[in-house]
Amino acid sequence: MNQDKATSPESLGTQSISKLLVQYSVPAIIASVATSLYNIVDSIFIGRGVGAMAIAGLAITFPLMNLVIAFCTLIAVGGATISSIFLGQKNISRATDVVNNVTVLCIIHSVVFGGLTLLFLDPILYFFGATEETIPYAREFMRVILYGTPISYIFIGLNNLMRATGYPKKAMISALMSVGVNVILAPIFIFTLKWGIKGAAIATICGQLAACIWVMYHFASKSSYIHFKRNNRWFTRSIIQRIYAIGLSPFLMNVCACIVVIFINKALLDYGASAGNLAVGAYGIINRTTMFFVMIVFGVTQGMQPILGFNYGANQWNRVKSTLRIGIWIGVAITTAGFAITELMPNTVSQLFTTDSTLIEIARRGFRIYFVGFPLVGCQIVIQNFFQSVGKPKLSIFLSLTRQLLFLIPLLIIIPRYFGVDGVWASMTASDIMAFFLAMFTLFYQLRKQNKLMASVSA
Repeated sequence: MNQDKATSPESLGTQSISKLLVQYSVPAIIASVATSLYNIVDSIFIGRGVGAMAIAGLAITFPLMNLVIAFCTLIAVGGATISSIFLGQKNISRATDVVNNVTVLCIIHSVVFGGLTLLFLDPILYFFGATEETIPYAREFMRVILYGTPISYIFIGLNNLMRATGYPKKAMISALMSVGVNVILAPIFIFTLKWGIKGAAIATICGQLAACIWVMYHFASKSSYIHFKRNNRWFTRSIIQRIYAIGLSPFLMNVCACIVVIFINKALLDYGASAGNLAVGAYGIINRTTMFFVMIVFGVTQGMQPILGFNYGANQWNRVKSTLRIGIWIGVAITTAGFAITELMPNTVSQLFTTDSTLIEIARRGFRIYFVGFPLVGCQIVIQNFFQSVGKPKLSIFLSLTRQLLFLIPLLIIIPRYFGVDGVWASMTASDIMAFFLAMFTLFYQLRKQNKLMASVSA
């Protein structure tokens, strides 16, 4: 069983939580940081190699990119969670069925979603806020990304399963491989070959192709603890239903993010006056920076997921609570670091992406306002993913929907009317603070309920 040293599924129920979090979260964090750095570096290449309007065009693609990710995480996260629970129940055959089903679903989703989106790409981009100045860049970038969706989906879907089935270091290597190939090829395609924003997209797909081959080889190898088995089930209704049920939370989160970005882009275009496109570009810079820290927190939650899922499946409730408690502290520390950096050095961060003085000024002010409530975001993300990891997707969905739909969208409609572009940034801050308090209330209520249940079972 050629597994990562000291990370066999059985160890999830016996080793110390701190040690397990290091073993599982550190590789995931490294992979997340690498991915985030790639996104930042890619944006820097586009901003400096193509221009400020290309940054705005890239920002227009964010809602569509969220949709692309949504249909992938629907499978990837659901599959990873239930495979961990099956392993906690020592049901190896069912965990293998999950791997087979996830592969088939990734192929189906990528072909259907990618094909339909390509047919209606321009109308979709205009709906998301594209203008005549930005749509050439957005169109050129997304065409390449959509052609590569089968590669992206298989890579992301199986990489999540690789981590969940006891191979966090190999999952990290595949992510680093994707980023490494990407970062090497992007400047060649953009600056040397003069392919512009399309070159950045081609580099992305090339990186994911290299990682996809690596991941497929892992699951094809019989030496892997969980691997493809021809005789196991490849399309099972009960497994697919569970994958969708648990994966629905991150799916809806990404769909909501898509809807929210549409409102954000529209508000920035409406209240940014003549600098509306640049305001959208500033949001692109802020979004990339935000996602750098958020992705690190996601790395922590990815490391927590197999620990939570296994111990919840094995009825080891105290280990579940310990994992959650440590995860919250780590998540808050990460987003607090993001708050400190962006509040102290907003100009420095903005200047990484562009030399346009107007764009830098808009981004600087956005950083100062938006990141005020950012320390609380780490806690909210960990709590939301906790419910998802222990097989309670409805609560995770509830927290996701309230933050983005019930809180943020109404605020985006009301506050910018009085404060303009500043009101857009302030709306995002206010929704984060409100979501934090709701998440804490939900968590305390559910923990108290579960503690009573466990006490009655013990009695």
